[in-house]
Amino acid sequence: MKRITALFFTIIVLSLQPLVADNLGLKTIVIDAGHGGKDPGAVSKDNKTYEKTFTLDIAKRLAKKIRKTYPDVKVILTRDSDVFISLDERAQIANRNNADLFISIHINSASSTKSNGYSTHVLGQSSKKNTDLYKANLELVKRENAVIKLDENYQTSQSGFDPSDPSSFIFMTMMQSAHLEQSINLAQMINTALAGGPVRNDRGVSQDPFYVLWKTTMPAVLVELGFISNENDLAQLKQEKKRDELADKLLLAFGNYKRYYDSSMDLSGINTSHSIAPQPVEKTEEILYGVQIFTLSKSISSKDARLLGYKPMVFDSGKYKRYVIAVNSSKDECRKAYENIKKKYPDSFMVKIKGEKVERIK
Repeated sequence: MKRITALFFTIIVLSLQPLVADNLGLKTIVIDAGHGGKDPGAVSKDNKTYEKTFTLDIAKRLAKKIRKTYPDVKVILTRDSDVFISLDERAQIANRNNADLFISIHINSASSTKSNGYSTHVLGQSSKKNTDLYKANLELVKRENAVIKLDENYQTSQSGFDPSDPSSFIFMTMMQSAHLEQSINLAQMINTALAGGPVRNDRGVSQDPFYVLWKTTMPAVLVELGFISNENDLAQLKQEKKRDELADKLLLAFGNYKRYYDSSMDLSGINTSHSIAPQPVEKTEEILYGVQIFTLSKSISSKDARLLGYKPMVFDSGKYKRYVIAVNSSKDECRKAYENIKKKYPDSFMVKIKGEKVERIK
């Protein structure tokens, strides 16, 4: 019962995290090279080639390409050498740096040498039960999550997660946060970009309960770039030129997502909607001030727990809805309210509202 209570509390806390970075735009990405150090990951049939080697090489190439193409973006690698990083720490690196995006790079493996291709995964409950794909994904999830036991500080009772306990997967599927839609968009962009590349077979996008994705508080995906157990996929991965091509494909997907993300964060020229507020504030040319607490992809009830009792104004912008509270004609009064609000919503910020225009202020 204690574990259920703790997990429920964690879910509530993470669901309150805003989706908008302080600087309104995709500014920080964390690239996670799967496995490393004492954890080799998947191993080739001849025991000579390790997943950890490929993931680090591709991650470093992608990081270099993003830094060159998008110099305004901060790129952080969870590891840049052959060292072991726990699953929890990988996610926490992204959380501590307030990353806007998390991409975990892996190479797949299967008992059958015929299995091949790339796939992209977001947090969720595995679907299509009683199918070969479901069984394959379940084995993949169990293998990736089992790495948690290599962490010397790992204690099942503290983390609330035991990869050998089926009930743990049930709790993980509860993490259907507001980041899901963005994660799926990114995953689809990655699969589209990888088409026609060194690894040919598209295995699709799926939702699966990966621990490393569960712990992140931003849009996050895990991508499997081929099978180390498949002769053809392995032959491609062994070539430096092909690994560089895979990094180029991921760069293309990142660029597409960044444009989509940045455009969704443009606060100018948006239409206002007050459908969930019992006493809507009418649009006027009067300058108003408020505190933006988060953005969501769908409307929520005015009684939603994430609002903590506040009655927000809601601003539509493309696929997103921005929630602004403490709206006041006095900037000073709004700032006073903000001092208390930011204790509950650490990533919130003040905005100025004039007619159809909304802009952030210091």
